[in-house]
Amino acid sequence: MRRRTPTAGLALALFAAMTATLAGAPASAAPAPVAAAPALALAAPDISVTNVQAHLTQLNTIATNNGGNRRAGSAGYSASVAYVKGKLQAAGYTVTEQTCTTCTYPGSNLIAEWPQGPADQVVMFGAHLDSVSAGPGINDNGSGSATLLENALVLAAQNPTMTKRVRFAWWNGEEQGLQGSTFYVNQLSATQRGYIKGYYNFDMVASPNGGYFINRVTSTTAAPLKAYWDSLNLQPEENTEGQGRSDDYSFANAGIPTSGYAAGASYTKTTAQASKWGGTAGAAYDGCYHRSCDTTGNINATILNRSADGVAYAIWQLAVGGTPTNDFSVSVSPTSGTVARGGSTTATVSTATTSGSAQPVSLSASGAPSGVTVSFSPSSVTSGGSATMTVTTSSTAATGTWTITVTGTGSVTHSTSYSLTVTGTGGCAGGQLIGNSSFESGTSPWTATSGVITSSSGQAARTGSYKAWLDGYGSSHTDTLSQSVTLPAGCASYTLAFWLHIDTAETTTSTAYDKLTVQVGTTTLATYSNLNAAAGYQQRTFNLAAYAGQTVTLKWTGVEDVSLQTSFVLDDVTLQVG
Repeated sequence: MRRRTPTAGLALALFAAMTATLAGAPASAAPAPVAAAPALALAAPDISVTNVQAHLTQLNTIATNNGGNRRAGSAGYSASVAYVKGKLQAAGYTVTEQTCTTCTYPGSNLIAEWPQGPADQVVMFGAHLDSVSAGPGINDNGSGSATLLENALVLAAQNPTMTKRVRFAWWNGEEQGLQGSTFYVNQLSATQRGYIKGYYNFDMVASPNGGYFINRVTSTTAAPLKAYWDSLNLQPEENTEGQGRSDDYSFANAGIPTSGYAAGASYTKTTAQASKWGGTAGAAYDGCYHRSCDTTGNINATILNRSADGVAYAIWQLAVGGTPTNDFSVSVSPTSGTVARGGSTTATVSTATTSGSAQPVSLSASGAPSGVTVSFSPSSVTSGGSATMTVTTSSTAATGTWTITVTGTGSVTHSTSYSLTVTGTGGCAGGQLIGNSSFESGTSPWTATSGVITSSSGQAARTGSYKAWLDGYGSSHTDTLSQSVTLPAGCASYTLAFWLHIDTAETTTSTAYDKLTVQVGTTTLATYSNLNAAAGYQQRTFNLAAYAGQTVTLKWTGVEDVSLQTSFVLDDVTLQVG
């Protein structure tokens, strides 16, 4: 939370009379023990405070490794963005880094949207991710940032039916005057602002001598937040200390209904507050506010837990519908292949849970011509898993191009298409030449730097669980990945293809600090860098016809400079010959 300015609360005080239509009036319930979940919140998940604290530990370590703080524009802030972004991408969020060009320290706002629910009915939850330069900022505002991160991960894991779209945000430059959130709101069109039905802000939600404060506590927008704390008999109060001092102010000024939780900053706890909430009367809610002692030791785990669970209750009340139907999707990569008679080729069949819970999915194929067989290993997967499809042709297989339908059967049935071209022998032993092309079968026959082939959740695989992750350390580092292949002579096409995701914390738009070089033998096919960073995977293809009849080594080399990570993530590498 930023320091108060003399006129900071005026516009918000005028705005406090506005109401929204997100939820009904606050419910009431009898006092309940701290350990018991309130009856009215049974539909919402219990957020693990241990998991929230684990995120705080990571943010504290990031600060320690980067000069003791996570101030906007610093290496510590960039590393914080990278940590949160990696978790969200792995969970399936649509993640965008928005550069705040008007901020004192230009840097990224991180926006993550769960891609379900109506796009014109948005409920938004935000927290600032930056600290002051004096310390690591674990209560201010690692606490709000970690609370939202764990809620986002739980929402993705449970994957319920959505009645509204949920958007999370982690702001740059709050400590310099709400700069990141102001930039974001100013970039929205009037229509886009109208889509946001409520903005909820979480700034300092674990103060060690804290209380239970809610922004605009009597408003309709605040109702779900208040209902949860009321069910615990916490008797929350208006957040007068925070008026005009955090990112909800940017949204309020744009006419968007706001609320949020806070546990207090430098104001003094009264005797009445200590009587009902515990703690020390006459002392600040957070004695380490904007100081170097704002570390993981500056956290009230009880308040943090109640705040995290209250956020979950609000999300479920505002945006979650009934019990989702179990469903899945199926896809194949590559989507086509060419095989000479007597040869074979492979492709990866991937499944994903699109709603409800994971389920068994049996795989089958139809449409193969005479002399062609299609098999799957394994023949059944749990949705979210993948299998290798092998297409084998006999010496008398019918030639031509055929559409093979790949079908996954579970509680429902879904299909996808694969285009197969069968050619005459003609001296061309065609097929897909890359072994373990999706990295799902260990490391062989790849040669790689230790840790490159991984199922780590820090970066998501395109298909399955494994991928090749080069660099991403934020320090001087070199990673390599290679495989030797023999290209048969006499074929019509030789296509190397791979999917590449580049994620970077570099902020430059002109300098290639970190690079990935793609080589065949000693020839460089392409070089990519932090300047090519983009959301999601992009397919890269190359014609290797010049190497027909040769045994060559395909090699990817990632070189990272001394600071600010760039991750080069590869998946589904194929060399299709036919």
